[in-house]
Amino acid sequence: MKLINGLPLIAMGFALATTPALASGDAAAGEKVFKKCKVCHVVDAEKHKTGLHLINLMIRSAGSADGYKRYSNAMKSSGIVWNEETLDGYLKKPEAYVRGTRMLFVGLRKESDRANVIAYLKSYSK
Repeated sequence: MKLINGLPLIAMGFALATTPALASGDAAAGEKVFKKCKVCHVVDAEKHKTGLHLINLMIRSAGSADGYKRYSNAMKSSGIVWNEETLDGYLKKPEAYVRGTRMLFVGLRKESDRANVIAYLKSYSK
Protein backbone atom coordinates (compact mmCIF):
# COMPACT_ATOMS: atom_id res chain seq x y z
CA MET A 1 0.00 0.00 0.00
CA LYS A 2 1.30 3.43 -0.90
CA LEU A 3 1.97 5.75 2.05
CA ILE A 4 2.06 9.54 2.07
CA ASN A 5 3.50 11.12 5.22
CA GLY A 6 3.08 7.76 6.91
CA LEU A 7 -0.66 7.52 6.17
CA PRO A 8 -2.21 4.99 3.84
CA LEU A 9 -3.45 6.69 0.70
CA ILE A 10 -7.00 5.44 1.32
CA ALA A 11 -7.15 7.10 4.75
CA MET A 12 -5.93 10.38 3.33
CA GLY A 13 -8.58 10.25 0.62
CA PHE A 14 -11.29 9.78 3.23
CA ALA A 15 -9.99 12.67 5.30
CA LEU A 16 -9.86 14.93 2.28
CA ALA A 17 -13.34 13.88 1.22
CA THR A 18 -14.91 14.69 4.59
CA THR A 19 -13.01 17.76 5.74
CA PRO A 20 -13.76 20.54 3.21
CA ALA A 21 -17.50 20.85 3.87
CA LEU A 22 -16.95 21.03 7.60
CA ALA A 23 -14.05 23.43 7.29
CA SER A 24 -16.14 25.76 5.15
CA GLY A 25 -18.88 26.38 7.71
CA ASP A 26 -20.10 29.92 8.28
CA ALA A 27 -20.61 30.81 11.95
CA ALA A 28 -23.03 33.66 11.14
CA ALA A 29 -25.22 31.30 9.12
CA GLY A 30 -24.83 28.72 11.89
CA GLU A 31 -26.22 31.18 14.42
CA LYS A 32 -29.43 31.30 12.38
CA VAL A 33 -29.67 27.50 12.16
CA PHE A 34 -28.88 27.24 15.88
CA LYS A 35 -32.22 28.93 16.64
CA LYS A 36 -33.70 25.43 16.30
CA CYS A 37 -31.43 24.31 19.16
CA LYS A 38 -32.08 27.25 21.52
CA VAL A 39 -35.21 25.61 22.89
CA CYS A 40 -32.92 23.30 24.87
CA HIS A 41 -29.32 24.59 24.57
CA VAL A 42 -27.38 27.80 25.16
CA VAL A 43 -23.91 28.88 24.06
CA ASP A 44 -23.68 32.25 25.77
CA ALA A 45 -23.78 31.17 29.43
CA GLU A 46 -22.50 28.19 31.37
CA LYS A 47 -25.95 27.21 32.56
CA HIS A 48 -27.97 24.19 31.61
CA LYS A 49 -31.52 24.19 30.32
CA THR A 50 -33.32 21.02 29.29
CA GLY A 51 -30.14 20.30 27.37
CA LEU A 52 -26.63 21.12 28.47
CA HIS A 53 -24.83 24.36 27.64
CA LEU A 54 -22.57 24.05 24.62
CA ILE A 55 -19.74 26.39 25.62
CA ASN A 56 -16.38 24.68 25.02
CA LEU A 57 -18.07 21.68 23.45
CA MET A 58 -15.23 21.00 21.02
CA ILE A 59 -12.85 18.30 22.26
CA ARG A 60 -15.06 17.63 25.30
CA SER A 61 -16.00 14.04 25.99
CA ALA A 62 -19.68 13.27 25.56
CA GLY A 63 -21.50 13.02 28.87
CA SER A 64 -19.00 15.14 30.78
CA ALA A 65 -20.36 18.70 31.17
CA ASP A 66 -20.05 19.76 34.81
CA GLY A 67 -23.37 19.98 36.59
CA TYR A 68 -25.49 18.39 33.86
CA LYS A 69 -27.39 15.45 35.34
CA ARG A 70 -29.73 14.37 32.52
CA TYR A 71 -27.32 12.41 30.33
CA SER A 72 -28.58 9.08 29.01
CA ASN A 73 -26.52 6.03 29.82
CA ALA A 74 -25.96 5.70 26.09
CA MET A 75 -24.35 9.13 25.90
CA LYS A 76 -22.27 8.68 29.05
CA SER A 77 -20.87 5.38 27.77
CA SER A 78 -20.51 6.39 24.10
CA GLY A 79 -16.79 7.21 24.24
CA ILE A 80 -17.38 10.12 21.86
CA VAL A 81 -15.09 13.14 21.94
CA TRP A 82 -16.81 16.06 20.22
CA ASN A 83 -15.05 17.41 17.15
CA GLU A 84 -16.15 18.37 13.64
CA GLU A 85 -16.61 14.78 12.48
CA THR A 86 -18.47 13.47 15.52
CA LEU A 87 -20.72 16.53 15.68
CA ASP A 88 -21.52 16.19 12.00
CA GLY A 89 -22.61 12.59 12.46
CA TYR A 90 -24.60 13.37 15.59
CA LEU A 91 -26.31 16.44 14.19
CA LYS A 92 -27.29 14.55 11.05
CA LYS A 93 -29.30 11.93 12.99
CA PRO A 94 -28.79 12.01 16.75
CA GLU A 95 -30.74 8.83 17.54
CA ALA A 96 -28.92 6.82 14.87
CA TYR A 97 -25.52 8.13 15.99
CA VAL A 98 -26.07 7.42 19.70
CA ARG A 99 -28.81 4.85 20.17
CA GLY A 100 -30.67 5.74 23.34
CA THR A 101 -29.80 9.44 23.42
CA ARG A 102 -32.31 11.64 25.19
CA MET A 103 -32.00 14.42 22.64
CA LEU A 104 -35.37 14.61 20.92
CA PHE A 105 -34.30 16.20 17.66
CA VAL A 106 -34.65 14.66 14.20
CA GLY A 107 -31.38 16.17 12.99
CA LEU A 108 -30.15 18.55 10.32
CA ARG A 109 -30.43 17.03 6.85
CA LYS A 110 -28.43 19.65 4.97
CA GLU A 111 -24.67 19.24 5.14
CA SER A 112 -24.30 23.03 4.89
CA ASP A 113 -26.56 23.54 7.95
CA ARG A 114 -24.48 21.09 9.97
CA ALA A 115 -21.21 22.70 8.84
CA ASN A 116 -22.55 26.14 9.76
CA VAL A 117 -23.77 25.07 13.20
CA ILE A 118 -20.42 23.40 13.86
CA ALA A 119 -18.61 26.62 12.87
CA TYR A 120 -20.92 28.52 15.23
CA LEU A 121 -20.27 26.11 18.12
CA LYS A 122 -16.53 26.28 17.45
CA SER A 123 -16.70 30.04 17.95
CA TYR A 124 -17.80 29.32 21.54
CA SER A 125 -15.02 26.82 22.21
CA LYS A 126 -11.51 27.59 23.34
